[in-house]
Amino acid sequence: MNSNDMKIIKQLMEKGRTTWAELGALLGLSAPATAERVRKLEDNGVIKEYVAVLDPEAAGCSLAAFLLVTLEKTEERGRFLELVKNQAQIQECHHIAGEGDYLLKVRCGSTKELEKLISEEIKTLPGVKTKTTVVLSTVKETTKLPLS
Repeated sequence: MNSNDMKIIKQLMEKGRTTWAELGALLGLSAPATAERVRKLEDNGVIKEYVAVLDPEAAGCSLAAFLLVTLEKTEERGRFLELVKNQAQIQECHHIAGEGDYLLKVRCGSTKELEKLISEEIKTLPGVKTKTTVVLSTVKETTKLPLS
């Protein structure tokens, strides 16, 4: 990636609805040339998708929690990962070192919904143990990467 690519990425992280003309002015390129550069970033997998970033509370997902998951039976890994992929409340799943095997970031509307996810979905797999931490408030949350 060159400096123009980095400028494109930084601008789109800040304002995803930037027009080709606005991006072109930033780069000193025409709108079509800028569009082509962005398409290359998309084709190369640098830009994965475009999304609207919602306020979780306003969208009815005011409860955030982190679940530390330990798999006692490694043969359950495939079923666990498939379950994770199919649960909309699970926003992130990280394979981790240290205590536990996976760290999940979960968003849902209530403690009852969280309890259902844990008790009726995740813990139905044999040998799965969880430790849950409920988020009281969020100081910082971002989708922007720390690019230099």
